[in-house]
Amino acid sequence: MGQKLIGYAFLAPSLIGVGGFLLVPVAVVAGISLHRWDLVGPAHWAGLDNYRSLLTDPGFGRSLLVTVVFVLLVVPAQTVLGLLAAVLLDRRLPGSVVFRTVFVLPWISAPLALGVVWRWILDPSDGALNTILGVRVEWLTDPALALPTVAAVTVWQHTGYVALFFLAGLAGIPRQYHEAARVDGATAWQVFRRISLPMLRPTTFFVLVTTLLTTFQTFDTVYAMTRGGPAGGTDVITSLIHREAFVNFRMGRAAAVSVLLSLLLITVTAVQWTHFRRRITYEVG
Repeated sequence: MGQKLIGYAFLAPSLIGVGGFLLVPVAVVAGISLHRWDLVGPAHWAGLDNYRSLLTDPGFGRSLLVTVVFVLLVVPAQTVLGLLAAVLLDRRLPGSVVFRTVFVLPWISAPLALGVVWRWILDPSDGALNTILGVRVEWLTDPALALPTVAAVTVWQHTGYVALFFLAGLAGIPRQYHEAARVDGATAWQVFRRISLPMLRPTTFFVLVTTLLTTFQTFDTVYAMTRGGPAGGTDVITSLIHREAFVNFRMGRAAAVSVLLSLLLITVTAVQWTHFRRRITYEVG
């Protein structure tokens, strides 16, 4: 009994943090989603009305679709580019340490500040990119270009994060496996495909889960660059939450969108876990 109490005592700080900064806010948001509240006056019970109105609102469906397209543009690209960068850095070529730092800089920088800088770079009139290209391209005001452009900036920002984890995964693969394969005559591509990729599955699972969660919740960069974009072209689900809460002052609807987004993310994560759990090997040798 004494050992259990000591164990709980060591866990208490973490449990207090999880309860105070995760579970309690989730419960509060769920409670707000069942009310009508303008952030100033008293809240009024609404039951499931906020959810019903959202599920019949074309704007919610459009934001959800834009978010899914955004995720499909970002996650595969940054995963592949991050893996490629990690493979190159793992070769320990001259200057690798410098490139590791350069790759991480965008990720550790403030997304809102980066969004402002990229908005200036992509300005159609006097932006740096159009000046270099010598043509006027409406990167952020053309409905067909706005979302891919914001997605490209997001990929650039997070590729270094992905590369670091893949680099750590590659460092954990015993070198004798690669050496044995080369002795047997395997090419570099065969070694990568047959040895490195399968043994990177735990890292790939972690990267996909974290990047999907992060990308679904992207707001700062989108807001700084487009404010929702031309004709709602970049109106991702987090932009809808912000607009409902702090523009329309409908906190109940904003909370309901947050709850629905959370349920979607839980579902996506569960699907990923189901796919990867029988394909992952955590121990070697």
